[in-house]
Amino acid sequence: MMRIVRGVLVSASCALLAACAVGPRYQRPTIDLSAAYKEQDGWKPSEPNDAIDRGKWWEIYHDDVLNGLEDQINISNQTVLAAAAAVEESRALLRQAQSSFFPQATLNASRTRTVSGYTRPDGTGATTTSTVNGLGVSGSWEIDLWGRIRRQTESDRASLQGSEAALAGARLAAQGALATAYFKLRAQDQLQVILNDIVAAEQQSLKITENRYRVGVAAKADVVSAQTQLLTSQSQQVNAPLQRALLEHSIAVLVGQQPANFSITSTAMRSDVPTVPAGVPSALLERRPDVAQAERQVASANAQIGVAIAAFFPTLDITGSDDYRANTISRLIRTANNVWSVGPALALSVFDAGLRRAQVAQARALHDQTVDNYREIVLEALQQVEDDITTLRVLEQQAVIEEAAVKAAREAEALTLNQYKAGTVPYSSVITAQTTRLNAEETALSVLSSRLQASVAMVQALGGGWHYP
Repeated sequence: MMRIVRGVLVSASCALLAACAVGPRYQRPTIDLSAAYKEQDGWKPSEPNDAIDRGKWWEIYHDDVLNGLEDQINISNQTVLAAAAAVEESRALLRQAQSSFFPQATLNASRTRTVSGYTRPDGTGATTTSTVNGLGVSGSWEIDLWGRIRRQTESDRASLQGSEAALAGARLAAQGALATAYFKLRAQDQLQVILNDIVAAEQQSLKITENRYRVGVAAKADVVSAQTQLLTSQSQQVNAPLQRALLEHSIAVLVGQQPANFSITSTAMRSDVPTVPAGVPSALLERRPDVAQAERQVASANAQIGVAIAAFFPTLDITGSDDYRANTISRLIRTANNVWSVGPALALSVFDAGLRRAQVAQARALHDQTVDNYREIVLEALQQVEDDITTLRVLEQQAVIEEAAVKAAREAEALTLNQYKAGTVPYSSVITAQTTRLNAEETALSVLSSRLQASVAMVQALGGGWHYP
């Protein structure tokens, strides 16, 4: 057997000296990126000026409940776990491809019993029996003369890296969805506070109206109007928990729990929005998981061109076997019973009706598709950042106006109620003032919620805390 091994190694070494890898060398597709974002000019970041963390990015919101929920994404989110399993599958495929670099050996054992019959000269029949025992090892080794195995390994390695990027993308998507749902839920908590406050104020207004009606200084219509206004607000108050419950259920699923066993305690909503620095466009190529995944798909497709081209060249296999054959097991392992062989086997397809050319054309077309897809994803990533910068800037300006509107609406409500008590305005003015105040507070809350959601979207657009090595 050692003779076979030495022969194989010598033959393989000679072949590998002349080996080369056919197919194009990989180069990352070029993209002409601008030096800065268009919408970033004139954007004054809001306070506090927090710098985004490249790991647990959600900690910029300084919310312990959110931090605890986000930490469960890697542990329990089923989409993330499925993406992690896909990474392990890609890693196994890479190991399969790498195994082709080495010889493959098979241990063989056999026992064959042959019975044959013949006829004697006197016309009688007879049978003979023979038994052959066999024990040996056989092996083969494909010499990677033209780089087919290397290109396949290169392709599978790029696919593995693409799967790792896909895992990062799934993780970032789940983290972003969780943060967005969480801030929507907190907005519902704050809406409940607003509705409770407006209902309390309208109950007080109803009492004032009823007292004025009893003493004859207010009309029955004022009492009915106050009751109608109160019932309308109470209806909103009762309906408000519905959306919160739905959001709580979705958060439970995101963290891998059953909604029946999951709850989040109501609390006040934060009133500030942390800054997410946009950086420069070129950073997206290093930070966005989807961009990294698309780029690795280009690399994988490029290597497959080499795999297809290698089919035009002959394959060289070194094969060998070392066997012992004897009629009895006790005499099997003897030099006289040994049969061994080793040698190269060269094979070349001489006619395939254009099959290989079509396969190369297919590989090149697939590569072109991945390049176009990569560039499209980069453009979409740039668009998302520009969109989010614009959204954050406009919402910040709107928030300043809405805060002033809420302050003015509350003051107008108090003044109008006092004027009604003094009998200088009708109760319809009180209803108008209260409705205006409620609308102003709901709008201001909606803008704050949108700003927080937009900041989460900005983190996702920038690639979160993940970077491509």
